[in-house]
Amino acid sequence: MNLLSIDPSTGEQFDAFEEMSAAEVDAALAQAAACFAEWRRTSFAERAKPMREAARLLRERKTAYGELMAREMGKPIAAGEAEAEKCAWVCEYFAEHAETFLQPEIIESDATKSFVSYQPIGVMLAIMPWNFPFWQVLRCAAPGIMAGNTFVLKHANNVTGSALAVEQLLRDAGFPEGILTALRIDIPRIEGVIRDDRVQHVSLTGSTRAGRAVAAACAHGPKRCILELGGSDPFLVLADADLDLAAEQGAISRLFCNGESCIAAKRFIVVPEIADAFIEKLKARMTSKRMGPPLERDTDLGPMARKDLRDTLHQQVTDSVAKGAVLVCGGEIPDGPGYYYPATILDAVTPGMPAYEEELFGPVAAILRARDEAHAIELANDTPYGLGAAIFTRDTARAERIMQDEIGAGACFVNAFVRSDPRLPFGGTKGSGYGRELGPHGIRDLTHIKTVYIA
Repeated sequence: MNLLSIDPSTGEQFDAFEEMSAAEVDAALAQAAACFAEWRRTSFAERAKPMREAARLLRERKTAYGELMAREMGKPIAAGEAEAEKCAWVCEYFAEHAETFLQPEIIESDATKSFVSYQPIGVMLAIMPWNFPFWQVLRCAAPGIMAGNTFVLKHANNVTGSALAVEQLLRDAGFPEGILTALRIDIPRIEGVIRDDRVQHVSLTGSTRAGRAVAAACAHGPKRCILELGGSDPFLVLADADLDLAAEQGAISRLFCNGESCIAAKRFIVVPEIADAFIEKLKARMTSKRMGPPLERDTDLGPMARKDLRDTLHQQVTDSVAKGAVLVCGGEIPDGPGYYYPATILDAVTPGMPAYEEELFGPVAAILRARDEAHAIELANDTPYGLGAAIFTRDTARAERIMQDEIGAGACFVNAFVRSDPRLPFGGTKGSGYGRELGPHGIRDLTHIKTVYIA
């Protein structure tokens, strides 16, 4: 079987990659294990040197990488270049801070000396999605490699070119063979890799259904996993919000990466005092964004990554309208080639509609009208997901209290849209998974936490 690359702006195939044989996968795992045996004994300074070189190469090659992302999954080239820059940041950040984050911690006990040590785990399997084909990999691999681990990567089939580009990037940066190897295999073969004794840890970014399957496979080890799964992030707009700021941030969040982001604002929850005014402002900003070919630099909204994803999204929209949602803008598949879908707003979304119950993975904003602030908080939490949440109000003290005590999400942002940052831990709750990546907490989640007691 071949893994196919389809240009989502045209629907035409432009590349194909032969799937690895069982012997080739075995060889890749053996090489990763052999590399780990040596890499785990290197100093942080030795690890940081090629990691900094990887950051330099990412910036040098950002246009080539942006073009690759545009062709493989439809990301506008400017956004792809920004993704490469962010990858450079995460590489530099952990090159600089990994040693500090993983210093042994003295813990007082009845021992003469007792401390906690953070040790490398071994070979890690990264199972990554197509929507951020470089960032998702390096967000996990940069801290993991700096912690002394090695990786095998199962990327989404439609971004196999990006997977191989990341592998080549690390090789060109001076990392040893086996530090990260892209496995060209289809989805049914992933479980066999998870169960392989050489794999000691699994990190998945994907759907909740995929998370359940990975967690079940890991349980047979047992071996640890980090699951960053789907999200239906609430975006609360309170009566005293700066509506221009909220609308601009909401439009960026909803349309970034063509709306195909787990942390995008998806459910816009508004109180009566500002509902109509906010919707008009959001509509103006969303419809002003240019939809077009991802390789054109003035494109804001490119095509969706696959035809089946667009078809699913459109069905969710039409089913929601059939059940009473009001189509404010968009909602029609445009004529012509490619998997384009316009910026869309659904008003009057209520329970029982797909736009309320399901994740909308595309450029569609669902408006939920709350009775009051307390009801807005109730609606925000009425979801099986718990990845991110945003709130807009001029009363930041009140917003801090709401986010700290009342919203069930892993990343809570006040007067800003949800995003990841190398300095801050990232991950979800409930159906959005468990474990953390990034920041000091994230890199420690990629280590074996060892207690040492000296009598």
